[in-house]
Amino acid sequence: MSIEHWWSKLKPSTRKWLIENNGDAVPPEVVVEITQAGGPIASDAWWVGRSGPSGFHFSDEAVDWIEAVANGEMPERP
Repeated sequence: MSIEHWWSKLKPSTRKWLIENNGDAVPPEVVVEITQAGGPIASDAWWVGRSGPSGFHFSDEAVDWIEAVANGEMPERP
């Protein structure tokens, strides 16, 4: 499922955190919420970046998408 489909299903506080910390590692509890909202972390999803010792990161395109949302824009999928 793409980010635009599960974004609105996240708690407002989670969306706020993602906007305020855009580009940072996503905490495990937020990854769980995204998964429960219908956004399985599949390596072929355009919004999935890298995972490593510091945690999960969105792709550059997803970071841009979140920034556009934060700016009140209605971004389209890259």
